[in-house]
Amino acid sequence: MTDIAVVGFAQAPHVRETSGTTNGVEMLVPCFQELYSTLGITKSDIGFWCSGSSDYLAGRSFSFISAVDAIGAVPPINESHVEMDAAWALYEAWVKLITGEVDTALVYGFGKSSAGNLRQILSMQMDPYLVTPLWPDSISVAGLQARLGLDAGKWTAEDMARVAQRNRASAMSNPNAQISGEVDLEELLAAEFVADPLRAHDCAPVTDGAAAIILARGDRARELCERPAWISGIEHRIDSPNMGSRDLTTSPSTAAAARAVTGGDVASIEFAELHAPFTHQELILREAIGLTDATAINPSGGPLTGNPMFAGGLERIGYAARKIMSGDAQRTLAHATSGPVLQQNLVAVLEGRN
Repeated sequence: MTDIAVVGFAQAPHVRETSGTTNGVEMLVPCFQELYSTLGITKSDIGFWCSGSSDYLAGRSFSFISAVDAIGAVPPINESHVEMDAAWALYEAWVKLITGEVDTALVYGFGKSSAGNLRQILSMQMDPYLVTPLWPDSISVAGLQARLGLDAGKWTAEDMARVAQRNRASAMSNPNAQISGEVDLEELLAAEFVADPLRAHDCAPVTDGAAAIILARGDRARELCERPAWISGIEHRIDSPNMGSRDLTTSPSTAAAARAVTGGDVASIEFAELHAPFTHQELILREAIGLTDATAINPSGGPLTGNPMFAGGLERIGYAARKIMSGDAQRTLAHATSGPVLQQNLVAVLEGRN
């Protein structure tokens, strides 16, 4: 397989609300400039551009075209877009690099979640004939999933609170986190429900943000980065959109993707970044991938401390790659999700080697 690596990662700070436009330009330009400066390149060195965003979130059709203003599309560029998390844009760019048409690609994602009612907007991801007209908001649907696991004895409210407690503590070392700090378990469990059985700490905060990653092939990657994060495997799978036809307490698509990219070797994964916007979903993902306590989960603080729509999954790959590029790890795993209650899942393994 062609050697392809992450050679650069940049992100905008996670904030509750920005004053910028919904096309993300104000958040993206600093990300691009940071990558150019770090790698010593210009936009003319990028062979392919691919983005992830949602026109529903922006509130207008073809909104992603405006985001190209952050690049400066003169002279013309080789560009594409996916209407989902930018982790899938990275997958498209990875395929583009495999073809050999280009040596470098810049992938970016952005979301101004504060522009509307996020819980209602995400209802439009579901069956447009039978489910969306009922307007089941995203947190209520996740609450149904959490309740199924509680009633089945798969996890407890204490298990869920411990996930939030650990992620917030980890986020204390992340200057871009929206939420961080040491919190008392009993205090979390005493909080009111926002959608029974979910409390505020069980849910990712509404977040505006953006992120960008540069991929490169073989020798070009070695030229740009002293220690590239090589992508040794990347797969994405999907479960049924009909929530009544699957067991919501498991994630077969995550398990299948993880088996394909890890080759069954999960024990050597030192760090894993899991795109779990709800505490119980981190528990589902850990079981699906087969991770144990030997792997540090979400050392960045994870989505529970800041989850910009359509960039949150890409950030997981960026954080996992950063551990390799810094020399802090030899093998890491990143997961991204899209759609309601873990419907679509992508898993990537990154490794450090010469």
